[in-house]
Amino acid sequence: MSTISRIGRINFMLDKKTKQRVISRFKVHDTDTGSPQVQIAILTEEIKQLADHLKKHKHDHSSRRGLLKKVDNRRKLIKYLQKEDNKAFVDISKKLNLKISKKLIEEEKIEEELRRQEDLELLAKENRKIEKENKKLKKEKESENE
Repeated sequence: MSTISRIGRINFMLDKKTKQRVISRFKVHDTDTGSPQVQIAILTEEIKQLADHLKKHKHDHSSRRGLLKKVDNRRKLIKYLQKEDNKAFVDISKKLNLKISKKLIEEEKIEEELRRQEDLELLAKENRKIEKENKKLKKEKESENE
């Protein structure tokens, strides 16, 4: 909910009820208010409110800048959560239906597939090397037996 401050600026912070509802839905433990999951959820709610505001007020550039800051902050938290706790990352991205999370998951799958291909190539190279050595040893044994 937006409110107008004394100096005329619009404040886009969540009201207490909404914030408590978001915290209770995404908290990790009973006294949790600052975990990455909760912060991401709160930022997502604020981003939704700002996006709705900007649909009505297309020329409000200061709010647009604030929206971009919140999106960037959320993106950083999402990357951190993905790095630290991938299961929680996948869980919250599904709950919030985040596009950026879907993109990060896809990128992770692609990177994993590339790593697998590289590993397979290394194994194939090693196998060829071993086969050459075996052939060499076999030829040496044959020449010794003659």
